[in-house]
Amino acid sequence: MSRPACYDLGMFIDRARIMVFAGKGGDGKVAFRRAKGMPKGGPNGGDGGKGGDVILRVDEGLNTLVDFRGIYEWKAQEGEGGGKKQCTGGDGDDLVIRVPAGTVVYNEETGEELADLGPGDSMVIAKGGRGGFGNEHFKNAVNQTPRKATPGEPGEVIPLQLELKVIAEVGLVGLPNAGKSTFLKSMTRADPKIADYPFTTLSPQLGIATLDGARRLVIADIPGLIEGASSGAGLGHDFLRHIERTKVIVHVLDVEPDNGLSAAKNYRAIRAELRGYSSELAEKPELIALNKMDLMTDEDQKDAMDAMRTELQLDAATEIYPISGATGVGCAALLEAVYRMLHRDRVESGW
Repeated sequence: MSRPACYDLGMFIDRARIMVFAGKGGDGKVAFRRAKGMPKGGPNGGDGGKGGDVILRVDEGLNTLVDFRGIYEWKAQEGEGGGKKQCTGGDGDDLVIRVPAGTVVYNEETGEELADLGPGDSMVIAKGGRGGFGNEHFKNAVNQTPRKATPGEPGEVIPLQLELKVIAEVGLVGLPNAGKSTFLKSMTRADPKIADYPFTTLSPQLGIATLDGARRLVIADIPGLIEGASSGAGLGHDFLRHIERTKVIVHVLDVEPDNGLSAAKNYRAIRAELRGYSSELAEKPELIALNKMDLMTDEDQKDAMDAMRTELQLDAATEIYPISGATGVGCAALLEAVYRMLHRDRVESGW
């Protein structure tokens, strides 16, 4: 099977292909007692030790698969061979491979999903081989001096495909330059690159917005979508799939788009790409945020909101949240609405 690409976009490595080798078991030993007065001492060869396992363990301090760049083979230690005097060889050390939360593990040969690792998860992905038997193991009434020992069993060897999906509650989507990165930077401690040209954000950026001492939201700024993204255009599939695990989508729309279309038409374009990629994705709960309102007068803001509502034929129950990522105006109200949507039961119970 051909080796797929490992994507490195702004150091966000979200796919990697590796081969893991669990340790071979140690060989059994052929040995006999040699002591004064015992010219024909019996067998005393020990068993070999077990080979080390390969373990995948989530490290919540990691957020990319960059550690796998340039390292294809990952090997656990072999078990030690058996020794004289019925001494069993030492077990090989396990190899612990640390991965970010959100790593999905596939058997590359079969395509089978082996694990979907969340915070705190750990699993043995390849088992080490059992140690071989020493000749002491084969002594019986018929054969008092066996010269037979068995080799250690090989450890499992598995080709793996690792795929990282961002784990966030909220996904910000929008066309390039809609102001998602500015909003994220304003509301969290994330420091995404911000500039006035498309595709400034080349990798998902995570931030944590704290509403108060007990409430917080994990937000992902997904790179700007363009028409045809669901078919692979632009950054395409590589990042649309990062929205799959978010629970709520916030559409960030430029109130005065630089592509010559209305905010409503840009909203429809985004919706079309989400629907083209996944019907499940398109059905996620959503909120609409009309950004860069600080650039307009109060009267113009009202006109823009009314035009948006009319063009999209929104009912009275559907809110449009006017915000300014640059000044922070309206952002707290948007975050409160997102929290209520995510934790409706908790909010209704008075938590």
